Amino acid sequence: MPEAEQEIKLHRGLKGVYFERSEASFIDGAVGKLLYRGYNIHDLAEKSTFEETTYLLLYGDLPTRQQLRELEDQLKASRQVPDAVYDVIRAVQAAHPMDVLRTGVSALSAFDPEVKDNSTEATIRKGIRLTSQAATIVAAHHRIRQGQEPVSPDASLGHAASFLHMLRGEVPDKDEAKLLDVDFILHAEHGTNASAFAARVCASTISDLHSAVVTGIAVLKGPAHGGAAEAAQTMTEEIGEPERAAEYVKETLRNGGRIMGFGHRVYKAEDPRARHLRDRSRALGEKMGQPKWYQILIGVEEAMAPYRKRGVFVNVDFYAGSIYHLLDIPDDLFVPLFAMGRIPGWTLQVVEQHQRNILIRPLAEYVGPMDLEYVSIDQRG
Repeated sequence: MPEAEQEIKLHRGLKGVYFERSEASFIDGAVGKLLYRGYNIHDLAEKSTFEETTYLLLYGDLPTRQQLRELEDQLKASRQVPDAVYDVIRAVQAAHPMDVLRTGVSALSAFDPEVKDNSTEATIRKGIRLTSQAATIVAAHHRIRQGQEPVSPDASLGHAASFLHMLRGEVPDKDEAKLLDVDFILHAEHGTNASAFAARVCASTISDLHSAVVTGIAVLKGPAHGGAAEAAQTMTEEIGEPERAAEYVKETLRNGGRIMGFGHRVYKAEDPRARHLRDRSRALGEKMGQPKWYQILIGVEEAMAPYRKRGVFVNVDFYAGSIYHLLDIPDDLFVPLFAMGRIPGWTLQVVEQHQRNILIRPLAEYVGPMDLEYVSIDQRG
């Protein structure tokens, strides 16, 4: 039978399609299970650090003390960015932070001596550098757009604490730093979601890590992928008081609207990452004397309880926004924080793509007209 006459089964959005094998992460959406390199996200969130999780993702095993110390030293040594990149940030400071991050990472490629080296070893080294440099770009841009000078990285601080220090100009307390550290762990890897798949498509052309990360950032910027935390916090502020939560949910759904921070493409049970931010949102709100944000979110979650039977549960972004808000992080930095945490995962996805590379080139069924006769422009009226 000619190809044109064959029945073509579409998988729109590539939903349910397996295109490759991976050792990066395992997701069982039916029960809400997430593993990084075989390790449960609950263990990593409660017992690990972002630096240790980064090592696990990049190298495949939990590090020894010496291996972890060496990675921490590499991350600290990589935090500073070239003066020319600061100039780029100043030139585009009016842009959205995700656009600045994308542009900054692209600019970094001009200064990385291994930019063209796609070997596993070089790609991992570049991924480590980008993990550190992305935090510097985001923090520096925020200060520059406020008319302030960037804060130099502090090598005595861990990754999360250093970011908060560069962002706010003061060393955070240990609880705040740990809270952001856990958030980075929870966002570090999540299979071939839209941004990771896009990064792999880029890598499949035998392009470099910087290009792939720029691609990932660009895709993550889209509100259908990375914007739920910001939208959830905006919703929380619109509700205003806990007692209004149930009526807000009812009214929004009646008018055909969406409750932000609920539902996920792969999870039909609660997103396993959500519980760690739920508990920490409560604790941080109580510590800072602002418990109402958590109370509003709990009210929304309770109002949405009837939809659990349809597989609609809170996702990782639902409580993230309240935490960022309490940490005095501006709303338009929520998605850049997601990107900062995801760079180790993107790096691993690119490494895997390069190791077993095949150009990713799906098909689209053509449904337009066929064999039209060309009419000269003089005869088209």
